[in-house]
Amino acid sequence: QVQLVESGGGLVQAGGSLRLSCAASGRIFSSSAMGWYRQAPGQQREFVAAISWGGGTTYYADSAKGRFTISRDNAKNTVHLQMNSLKPEDTDVYYCARSDRVTPNPNLNNYGMDYWGKGTLVTVSS
Repeated sequence: QVQLVESGGGLVQAGGSLRLSCAASGRIFSSSAMGWYRQAPGQQREFVAAISWGGGTTYYADSAKGRFTISRDNAKNTVHLQMNSLKPEDTDVYYCARSDRVTPNPNLNNYGMDYWGKGTLVTVSS
């Protein structure tokens, strides 16, 4: 069964850090670019970060640059999002996503992501 399972969300104070993880089944992870998105209730899904299969290419939303770092461990079929200096406006449900391409493509809708996890809630208190 194809799955993306996010974990690591929770409640944190402003200025704090969280590390999100996404565990993927082998078939969905193999040779796939991966990404993180977030969405608040009633809002559109927002791009956060993406990483190529080899990890050499990354993209970040302006809101994430300098604070968030995306990484992956292909041996463990996992992708992570390290979030530092969190702000209340970072409060959202965060979703892991995959692309059937090796490298994310910013010219495609959702960077070419075509499969999504169920999300993990991040709440940042002021």
